[in-house]
Amino acid sequence: MTRPLVPRLAIIGAGLIGSSLARAAREKHLAGIIAVADRDPGVCARVRELGFADEVTTHAAEAAKDADIVVACVPVGASGAVAAEIGPVLKAGAIVSDVGSVKASVLEAMAPHVPAHAHLVPAHPVAGTEFSGPDAGFATLFENRWCIVTPPEGADPAAVERIVALWRAAGANVEVMSAQHHDLVLAITSHVPHLIAYNIVGTAAELEETLTSEVIKFSAGGFRDFTRIASSDPTMWRDVFLHNREAVLEMLGRFTEDLTALQRAIRYGDGDALFQHFTRTRAIRRSIIEQGQETAAPDFGRRAAEKPRHEDS
Repeated sequence: MTRPLVPRLAIIGAGLIGSSLARAAREKHLAGIIAVADRDPGVCARVRELGFADEVTTHAAEAAKDADIVVACVPVGASGAVAAEIGPVLKAGAIVSDVGSVKASVLEAMAPHVPAHAHLVPAHPVAGTEFSGPDAGFATLFENRWCIVTPPEGADPAAVERIVALWRAAGANVEVMSAQHHDLVLAITSHVPHLIAYNIVGTAAELEETLTSEVIKFSAGGFRDFTRIASSDPTMWRDVFLHNREAVLEMLGRFTEDLTALQRAIRYGDGDALFQHFTRTRAIRRSIIEQGQETAAPDFGRRAAEKPRHEDS
């Protein structure tokens, strides 16, 4: 048998991303040993039942001991605490990474706790569903999706390449960029759209009781899609907005200006302006499909929607 890409892979957090990475590593034989840690004993029990890990523990340091790569799959607000817990047990040459959708604050929080004999190489797989917990994961989640790797200045090239190789082996396309650039890009492609979704669904919830029931009953594609996005894990998204504050506020400002222009066009019956705007945005949608980042099938046809048994930790 060929030598695995990672002799010992430690995954901290058994939510959607963590359990999917463990499943991908298992099915593709990427790791000799897969150690999973989650602070919730109930989640650990479920991971054992599902069988996608060789070792399961409630202690991050126990999973990280002797690990070649440690991936923190926790909300960005918890990344610093995880790094502090595992730092003292990291072996020489160990690589610490994460999966958070904010990168600058993750670097700032984790770097002080990663010893000089180890390496910190953050990453963000741009993949997911609205479901959470160990039951929600599936091995093909990362297939043909992007993973953005954001090494700090002066990072060891070999360590960066190992993280790139791990995500490519898991099925992802990989792009390397600075943490600051990542946060600006994700603010408009992910964070602001989620904020808008949460706000629209919240507005519907505050309508008169009769109207609210009709909104739910007659939900068309647009509102239905907003509710899917807005059902994502609240802890994760709270941390995203608190830790990517500046980029989100910048993009919200630009969005507000564009929304005001649309409002003006509607108010004054400027059909040409509306038509031009909708034509331009339709072209962007077609480009997303052409690049393979969307299909007509729900969830890329990879998984039927179902309610998981556990929530993310």
